[in-house]
Amino acid sequence: ENPNCFFSTAPFYPRRWKWNIFSTGVESRAKVRRRRTSASDKMTMSCGKADPGGDGRDSESAILIELESLRNRVKELEAENAKLLSQISSCQCHQMEVKHDVSVLDSGSLVRRSRRGRKKAEKSIPSHLISRRYIALKIMYFGKRFYGFSAEAQMEPSIESEIFKALERTRLLVGDKKECNYSRCGRTDKGVSSTGQVVALFLRSRLKTPPGEALVDEKMGLEGEYDYVRVLNRALPDDIRVTGWSPVPIDFHARFSCSAREYKYFFWRQNLDLSAMDTAGKKFLGEHDFRNFCKMDVANVHCYTRRVTFFEVSPCQNSHEGAQLCTFTMRGSAFLWHQIRAMVAVLFMIGQGVESVDLIDTLLDTRKTPRKPQYLLASEIPLVLRTCEFENVDFICSSGAAESLRTHFKNESLRCQLESVIFQEALKNCLPLKNEKSSCNGVEKKKKAAIHAPLLSRPTEPSYEERSSKLKSRQEETCSVLV
Repeated sequence: ENPNCFFSTAPFYPRRWKWNIFSTGVESRAKVRRRRTSASDKMTMSCGKADPGGDGRDSESAILIELESLRNRVKELEAENAKLLSQISSCQCHQMEVKHDVSVLDSGSLVRRSRRGRKKAEKSIPSHLISRRYIALKIMYFGKRFYGFSAEAQMEPSIESEIFKALERTRLLVGDKKECNYSRCGRTDKGVSSTGQVVALFLRSRLKTPPGEALVDEKMGLEGEYDYVRVLNRALPDDIRVTGWSPVPIDFHARFSCSAREYKYFFWRQNLDLSAMDTAGKKFLGEHDFRNFCKMDVANVHCYTRRVTFFEVSPCQNSHEGAQLCTFTMRGSAFLWHQIRAMVAVLFMIGQGVESVDLIDTLLDTRKTPRKPQYLLASEIPLVLRTCEFENVDFICSSGAAESLRTHFKNESLRCQLESVIFQEALKNCLPLKNEKSSCNGVEKKKKAAIHAPLLSRPTEPSYEERSSKLKSRQEETCSVLV
């Protein structure tokens, strides 16, 4: 052993209490500190004897050389890092995003990640660097449980809010509702259904586009694009389905680009006069002022002239216990708020024989009838927005998504028929048998027939001019208060 090397024989001392291998007791902290001080002095003396001065300068120069090489290596790594960052910002972001999402969107499954992981992924790549394209979606929904299509009324649930929830869950939405240039064709009311509603917006695309730009050629890359129908339907509730999608130009607007809208209203024939209703309904054809067949909104609507291009009353193939199902079919360029339901309500009065066919002409003449008579609207449940027509817009759907849609609609139809059977069973248990004359409570009660008040003799609502002047006075009062 080298007598000058202290570390070859020095014992190892723990932090607080030190065991000395040459003794059986423990040493105090102060005693250990004194022992270490003496050991360092010995090491200094031994180093001084072994290195009188020359070797110290050599070790110093070696350390400086090594430090300089480390500095150079740090500079090289910083330059390489800057180069990689520039490549990511220019062209690599889309490839990284596609690799990140291909397992999710190709299989049609939803993103099942934690919120923390999803937020980190969204923050990693700015939205303006993600490829997107402008498309139109064709949507079917059963409106019974919804408070209308629009989410602007702050009433939940709405069809629009459910659609955007699905878009966010599938990560197809780029940015928020304002950034995606969203538009809708029709704003159906509470309880109204649709088989052909159309919305348009920017969605994430699989095709590569320059950063900050959208795909301009709407016909390019249809086969290699995401299956929007399949992906969204996996995230939507059972009473909402996307039935097709189509690429559209940037200037497309789902409301103002629509050339025609077609509505259907289903009803049971019972004792209604279909011929009289068809004759009266034909009077709606053409361009008329429908202010007596709608709910006026003088703050937003100032022209109540609309064009109806098609009207028909026809029986359907469906029937139940001798009752024939029929439908009104109406097509026009646009319709007013509650217009269809108001038209159907007046046609029902004519079909029942309590009003004449000439009532339509009287209500359409706003000079003779400037104020709308008060009457109840027809129920909203049988009303369906059947289709919205556009020029040069062809909706597509993959074969797999179409098969899934057929299966879903068939299962939902069977479920509704089962519910109908349950109500029929309840009806059998409630009503008496054919040979009995008593009711459920044992007493036959005849319901008094409601007395119909002629429509033109009923109280009327304020005219458009009266509503406008009242609104104007309110606005002036509000301005004066603010001043």
